[in-house]
Amino acid sequence: MSVALRRAAPSDFPDVRRITREAYLRAGHFTADHPYMSVLEDVEHRAEHAEVWVAGAAGQVVAAVTLTFAGQPYSEIALENELEFRMLVVDPACQGGGVGRAVVREVVDHARQLPGIGAISITSATFMERAHRLYESLGFRRAPERDWYVPGEDVLLWVFRLEL
Repeated sequence: MSVALRRAAPSDFPDVRRITREAYLRAGHFTADHPYMSVLEDVEHRAEHAEVWVAGAAGQVVAAVTLTFAGQPYSEIALENELEFRMLVVDPACQGGGVGRAVVREVVDHARQLPGIGAISITSATFMERAHRLYESLGFRRAPERDWYVPGEDVLLWVFRLEL
């Protein structure tokens, strides 16, 4: 599926919120009452402190991703020369059709145009195996020395990195 990645407008926020919620819940990553769900659903806060991007296809928002840089509030792992992306979600109705792959490719193309950015970093929970396969197929490599645990939880997060 062909997608066009662009910066989200406030009018996109309801779609981003819906897609994010549905994608995380349907995948079974969290329950609806998990505290992280409120972080995921607060698109306005995210857009104020990071870059929220959407992917459109056939006039509809079908995916969203958050881009951030070292030292910014939504950055968890980015080093000085890295773009970090987080919260990549694809509308469950469009999953399996290559949308996620297209979005990551667009993010990579965007990062290559940014001055001073030499790599992309991402964090992924150990149980997100489908995402791991996607990232690795696009050239991302594990950076196990940067893996970390979610504070207060027994959840290990893996770091993947792509040299540009």
